[in-house]
Amino acid sequence: MSKKLVECIPNFSEARRTEVVQKIADAILSVDGVQILDRHSDLDHNRTVLTLLGEPGLVEEAIYNGIREAAALIDMDQHQGEHPRIGATDVVPFVPIRDMEMSECVEIARRLGKRVADELNIPVYLYEEAATRPEYINLEDIRRGQYEGLKEEIKTKTERKPDFGPSELSKAGATVIGARFPLIAFNVYLATEDVSVAKQIAKQVRHSSGGLRFVKAMGVLVEGRAQVSMNLTNFQKTPIAQVVEFVRREAQRYGVTVHHCELVGLIPQKALTDAAVWYLQLDQYEDEQILENKLLTVVTESVGNAGTDQAPFLDALASASPTPGGGSAAAWTAAEAAALVAMVARLTVGKSKYKDVEPDMWKLIERADGLRASLQRAVEEDAVAFEQVMAAYKLPKQTPQQIEERTAVIQETILEAAKVPLETSRMALAVMQLAETACKLGNLNAITDSASAAQLASAAFTSAAANVSINISTLAAQDARMQFEHELLAFKTEKEAILTRVAHIVVERAQITLL
Repeated sequence: MSKKLVECIPNFSEARRTEVVQKIADAILSVDGVQILDRHSDLDHNRTVLTLLGEPGLVEEAIYNGIREAAALIDMDQHQGEHPRIGATDVVPFVPIRDMEMSECVEIARRLGKRVADELNIPVYLYEEAATRPEYINLEDIRRGQYEGLKEEIKTKTERKPDFGPSELSKAGATVIGARFPLIAFNVYLATEDVSVAKQIAKQVRHSSGGLRFVKAMGVLVEGRAQVSMNLTNFQKTPIAQVVEFVRREAQRYGVTVHHCELVGLIPQKALTDAAVWYLQLDQYEDEQILENKLLTVVTESVGNAGTDQAPFLDALASASPTPGGGSAAAWTAAEAAALVAMVARLTVGKSKYKDVEPDMWKLIERADGLRASLQRAVEEDAVAFEQVMAAYKLPKQTPQQIEERTAVIQETILEAAKVPLETSRMALAVMQLAETACKLGNLNAITDSASAAQLASAAFTSAAANVSINISTLAAQDARMQFEHELLAFKTEKEAILTRVAHIVVERAQITLL
């Protein structure tokens, strides 16, 4: 399988101090696997735009490093430049490139935004597809008043409050983080020096004036030639060919022709392919007809198949080794339940029918993913804890002192071995609570997935609790045993209550009965 790829195009408020720009770039490149594909610094704007590409997790970590470095090196109280800006790291858009859904980019934006706010104390606004309120969809609305205006208004005006972080600006300013479709900077030069023609055409083509959707445009004079300067924000819904032909027809009204077109920066291959297909009228075209695409598919499939390991954990579980065992299996099953909860939440966000519960679903995704990661670690932790118990039983016992030391180590390792499945049972219960919320508020089409998550987490709880019980049965410390038993009993009571409520919710919302 091919790896997921995401593009990130951070804009930093610095271009004149090249050493600062380089330090930011170095901080980004300190994460192996992330590439800077393009770097553009504009001295008049005093702004640098980098284009990063890599796997989602790596790019997320890399851009965090860049934001942290920029916050340390750029003082917005001293910054001067022509381009609108509100922060040292002004805007950070994530763009899905390969095997990525827009919803995944939204998750990255939200997760990064929270981290930047929590760890760097920088106010963060979410925009475009990640926006949490209509007034924050457009970047220009968030940037209104720039750094100087926001510095005062963020303290007093509710409508200027950030999504994450303090309602106060430090010298690093604020950062806008979001998700959007690939943006294409595309200019059409006209065979005239009359800039008023370009301005009239720009007014006709841009969406804000009633023109084409996903097109922003203005008319300017560049090197003695009128230019329609455009940003195409969703080439899949408003293709380049359609935009060019619109401009061409409008130009004809003024007796003007298109001189040439200009691409600024990078462009997705599909955008050019779509233009070629449109102009050549290739009605039966398929992407696999491009030689390079076909070769890439063959190579990718060959590499992917060579390195595939279907189920390493299940193979280890089925082996004659005592580890991993039931405790690890319980953690694995609870992790599956957490993954199901996250799936239901992701099937809910972005649906207009569930707009009111979207904030709840985002919280559900964050908590479910966190629990899944912790439970995956518990799979290994349980096996390690049991191996330490077995090692303790193998300690020498020839002398009274050895017997005493061996007994002490056994008791210590048993206590630790009981703590791991107890924590697994606690996390399994937390997953059940999330599953109940997913059942109650999530996408109705996935309600049985929510119910399945609750049942899986319940089974994981029972398995983990059994491992706690067997471990504490040989504990000499009576107080510790009673504490474990008390917690398990409380957990069990809550577990049964959740299962009952989930069953009722499923009946009410879906009119089906769980067996």
